[in-house]
Amino acid sequence: MRWPAGLRALGHRDYRLFWAGQLVSLVGTWMQTVGQSWLVLELTNSPLRLGLIGTLQYAPMLAFSFVTGALVDRVRKRRLILGTQAALMCQAFALSALAWGGHVQYWHVAVLATLYGLAQTLDMPARQAFIADLVGRADIMSAIALNSTVFNGARVIGPAVAGLLVARYGVAVAFFLNGVSFVAVMIALLLVRTEGAPRPRDASTMLEEIAAGARYASTTPVISLVLGLILAVSLFVINFNTLVPLIARDVLHEGAHGFGLLMASLGIGAVVGALALTLVGPARPAVSVLITGALVVSAATLALAAVRSFWLAATTLLIVGCAQIVFTAGCNTTLQLTAPDRMRGRIMSLYALVFVGASPFGSFFVGSV
Repeated sequence: MRWPAGLRALGHRDYRLFWAGQLVSLVGTWMQTVGQSWLVLELTNSPLRLGLIGTLQYAPMLAFSFVTGALVDRVRKRRLILGTQAALMCQAFALSALAWGGHVQYWHVAVLATLYGLAQTLDMPARQAFIADLVGRADIMSAIALNSTVFNGARVIGPAVAGLLVARYGVAVAFFLNGVSFVAVMIALLLVRTEGAPRPRDASTMLEEIAAGARYASTTPVISLVLGLILAVSLFVINFNTLVPLIARDVLHEGAHGFGLLMASLGIGAVVGALALTLVGPARPAVSVLITGALVVSAATLALAAVRSFWLAATTLLIVGCAQIVFTAGCNTTLQLTAPDRMRGRIMSLYALVFVGASPFGSFFVGSV
């Protein structure tokens, strides 16, 4: 079967399996994201403590990204991802059990959020680098656009379903279903034949490999520029997510269902942006496209502060989602196509560092405002 240019990654059997497994798993992930935010708000009624959970969840990325990037280049990525997915499944079931028993406290959520962050520190660069092993360099743009589509399609379904479930049954159900959803991606990984083999070993120590990756990134202008753009947006823009439950409850006077719909609107916009990227083809996005995406998402986020209508807020979040995914997926593609195969794990760990690792500062700042 001949696939259209934007869907060519689906021509690879192993990628199709991984993509389908992620679709199910990511719906669960977004359900837990909504449930966790609502739970913290109910437990504490504190924007500062809500922001602190985001800080704890992403702080491990800041602390360990350099080490995990070098590790990803040394090991078989499929097995590593299986391990991280199993750890994330256990985290979801633990949170569900605490919530279901009525014993959950703020410190429980804080500890489990930190454990989630530790697993993600390995999982995120490994999954990003594994994509190239599944499809090859020629179809990376297609694969990243399709990954963005499934991630943000789940961002539509997960929050909407979670909003209904949380309003009717409580947050424990959302956490439990997230745990179950990991089974799909783990089965897919067991069926995948591609191992994501490590690069050939040499006499370099891990510390030398970390230094080589940082040196390559700092001396390659395109990579330095893209990482700088991501850092700025991650610090000052993307963390508006922290305040969406507060906007829903205190500004728009909506409950869990309304919060879920706002998050779903963000996801719909992101799906539109991701589908637009599938039409671009395999070429690396122009830097001007990345800068435009960053400016649009910044302006739309600023406009959200003045909104007092639920449907206007939903529309604004749709625009934010579209611009955000054009920016982030474009940056991801640029880094993957620029990085040499032997350093992809380390370069993608730097992407994770500036995109996710900067979030603790942004989340804490936003929560304290």
